[in-house]
Amino acid sequence: MQESLDMLLLGRIQFAFVVSFHIIFPAFTIGLASYLAMLEGLWLKTNKDIYLILYRYWVKIFAISFGMGVVSGVVMSYQFGTNWSLFAEKTGNVLGPLLGYEVMTAFFLEASFLAIMLFGWNKVGRKLHFFSTCAVAVGTVISAFWILAANSWMHTPAGYEIRDGIFYTTSWSEVIFNPSFPYRFLHMVLAAYLTTAFVVVGTSALQILRGQQREAIVVMLKMGVLFIAIVAPLQLFIGHEHGINVHEHQPVKLAAMEGHWETHSGAPMIMFALPDQEAEKNHYELAVPKLGSLIVTHTLDGEIKGLKEWPASERPPVALVFWTFRIMVVLGMLMLLVAVWGIWLFWKGGLERQKNFLRLCVLMIPAGFLAVLSGWFTAEVGRQPYTVYGLLRTVDSVSPLTANSVGMSLIVFVFTYLIVFIAGIYYISKLIIDGPATQLGPISEMESKPRLSDRSSIGRQEV
Repeated sequence: MQESLDMLLLGRIQFAFVVSFHIIFPAFTIGLASYLAMLEGLWLKTNKDIYLILYRYWVKIFAISFGMGVVSGVVMSYQFGTNWSLFAEKTGNVLGPLLGYEVMTAFFLEASFLAIMLFGWNKVGRKLHFFSTCAVAVGTVISAFWILAANSWMHTPAGYEIRDGIFYTTSWSEVIFNPSFPYRFLHMVLAAYLTTAFVVVGTSALQILRGQQREAIVVMLKMGVLFIAIVAPLQLFIGHEHGINVHEHQPVKLAAMEGHWETHSGAPMIMFALPDQEAEKNHYELAVPKLGSLIVTHTLDGEIKGLKEWPASERPPVALVFWTFRIMVVLGMLMLLVAVWGIWLFWKGGLERQKNFLRLCVLMIPAGFLAVLSGWFTAEVGRQPYTVYGLLRTVDSVSPLTANSVGMSLIVFVFTYLIVFIAGIYYISKLIIDGPATQLGPISEMESKPRLSDRSSIGRQEV
């Protein structure tokens, strides 16, 4: 029994490590692919060199991030068959096709056009290259669609029946568009866009603080701030709606997120506390009366169930869920602060001259990644002790392996991923510090011949 528990713990740690490492790259490339499509579209529309300068700068970073995301993601599929074979056996009829659709639609689309996007400047025309960039951008969003459909089904299962312990699909539309999927999909895509936006804004702010006031850098800063000002409030709204959905479908997770042990009518919003799972209470609690019910139920006297409504065996690890949720919320508030401050400075005409704002933008470069990680930890740990919420427990999903074998593979993963991670971050950081180039070399034969309407075509420039 102890051996199986150790194996379960190590298996969960290993999967959490791999997923955490992997998710930071899609969270970046989803937004970056769309940003590149926008930059190339603006270049085609205006024929201004500045957008192509930014495109060629960010496409290098995209290539590194995309490659690291693919490599780190492949390992996750194998773990379903190694560490989580019982889970795969019982849910494969439902989740297997969803993951297969992700490969057939998203990955094939990305793989088909990625080479043209990265290396096709001298091979294809402008329109086909732009189409390839858009195809890759759409592919990243489609990939998120299928992955979030599969993961959301594990949180709010629908459209299934169970026969002899095996899940079978009764309605694919209900499986895909399960109750939590719309909120979780939009929440993740917007999180990816914000992650990219803060890297872009922080990079431009860093360059300006280093004395680089080139037009491309200032334009990059202004575009990013305007985008954050639109998306950050929208993300706040979607996150709020997602919280209401959690209250309806996963009330025990919401109780852990809010830190409520007792059922309340007119529940407070707990700002700070140290949850004690053994004693079933909070230490050093700081709360705002009735605000919790107002936010979740839209009434001052709305009821929020406490954790004591469920047996201890049905509760998730409360402290981890409680604090990761608050980390995500605090980071979201900081993002909103950047949006409001940035728009004010933009309107006043001093965006690139306010050094305190620029320093804050630099500090916020990792904010999107940290928010995504904390949000996923809140969601996945909050689903425990189930892999399929309310139906399949985690302890019944694990493979019959020894703790030694899982522990050894975990050590190998940690060692290998750290090498890959350090190398990738080094090259990405070097590109960010260097900043975009001021000149462009010839891109293609097509562009080396200027149009009559534009004698200063970008293709005539030489390094």
